[in-house]
Amino acid sequence: MTVFYWVMGVLIVGTLVPSVLYMGLYAATGEDACLRRAQALWNISRVFALLGFNLLVWGHVVYGLWQIWS
Repeated sequence: MTVFYWVMGVLIVGTLVPSVLYMGLYAATGEDACLRRAQALWNISRVFALLGFNLLVWGHVVYGLWQIWS
Protein backbone atom coordinates (compact mmCIF):
# COMPACT_ATOMS: atom_id res chain seq x y z
CA MET A 1 0.00 0.00 0.00
CA THR A 2 2.90 2.35 0.58
CA VAL A 3 3.77 2.25 -3.11
CA PHE A 4 0.14 3.03 -3.95
CA TYR A 5 0.15 6.05 -1.63
CA TRP A 6 3.37 7.36 -3.14
CA VAL A 7 2.21 6.87 -6.72
CA MET A 8 -1.12 8.58 -6.10
CA GLY A 9 0.59 11.37 -4.17
CA VAL A 10 3.04 12.01 -6.99
CA LEU A 11 0.26 11.98 -9.58
CA ILE A 12 -1.94 14.35 -7.57
CA VAL A 13 0.83 16.77 -6.65
CA GLY A 14 2.29 16.48 -10.15
CA THR A 15 -0.92 17.86 -11.63
CA LEU A 16 -1.94 20.16 -8.78
CA VAL A 17 1.24 22.24 -8.67
CA PRO A 18 1.24 23.07 -12.41
CA SER A 19 -2.46 23.90 -12.14
CA VAL A 20 -1.73 26.44 -9.41
CA LEU A 21 1.18 27.86 -11.40
CA TYR A 22 -0.94 28.27 -14.52
CA MET A 23 -3.69 29.88 -12.45
CA GLY A 24 -1.09 32.33 -11.19
CA LEU A 25 0.03 33.00 -14.75
CA TYR A 26 -3.58 33.61 -15.73
CA ALA A 27 -4.01 36.02 -12.84
CA ALA A 28 -0.84 37.86 -13.86
CA THR A 29 -1.33 37.93 -17.63
CA GLY A 30 -5.03 37.35 -18.25
CA GLU A 31 -4.38 34.88 -21.08
CA ASP A 32 -7.21 32.45 -21.67
CA ALA A 33 -4.82 29.65 -22.65
CA CYS A 34 -3.36 29.66 -19.14
CA LEU A 35 -6.84 29.46 -17.64
CA ARG A 36 -7.83 26.53 -19.86
CA ARG A 37 -4.64 24.68 -19.01
CA ALA A 38 -5.10 25.35 -15.28
CA GLN A 39 -8.66 24.05 -15.45
CA ALA A 40 -7.61 20.93 -17.35
CA LEU A 41 -4.81 20.15 -14.89
CA TRP A 42 -7.15 20.79 -11.95
CA ASN A 43 -9.69 18.36 -13.41
CA ILE A 44 -7.01 15.71 -13.94
CA SER A 45 -5.82 16.23 -10.36
CA ARG A 46 -9.37 15.72 -9.08
CA VAL A 47 -9.73 12.55 -11.15
CA PHE A 48 -6.51 11.15 -9.65
CA ALA A 49 -7.64 12.06 -6.13
CA LEU A 50 -11.05 10.44 -6.59
CA LEU A 51 -9.49 7.37 -8.22
CA GLY A 52 -7.11 6.96 -5.30
CA PHE A 53 -9.89 7.38 -2.77
CA ASN A 54 -12.17 4.91 -4.55
CA LEU A 55 -9.44 2.30 -4.87
CA LEU A 56 -8.56 2.74 -1.22
CA VAL A 57 -12.15 2.39 0.00
CA TRP A 58 -13.09 -0.50 -2.27
CA GLY A 59 -9.81 -2.23 -1.51
CA HIS A 60 -10.69 -2.19 2.17
CA VAL A 61 -14.23 -3.40 1.41
CA VAL A 62 -12.95 -6.32 -0.65
CA TYR A 63 -10.34 -7.16 1.99
CA GLY A 64 -12.98 -7.07 4.73
CA LEU A 65 -15.31 -9.33 2.76
CA TRP A 66 -12.42 -11.68 2.09
CA GLN A 67 -11.73 -11.87 5.83
CA ILE A 68 -15.38 -12.56 6.61
CA TRP A 69 -15.76 -15.31 4.01
CA SER A 70 -12.48 -17.11 4.60
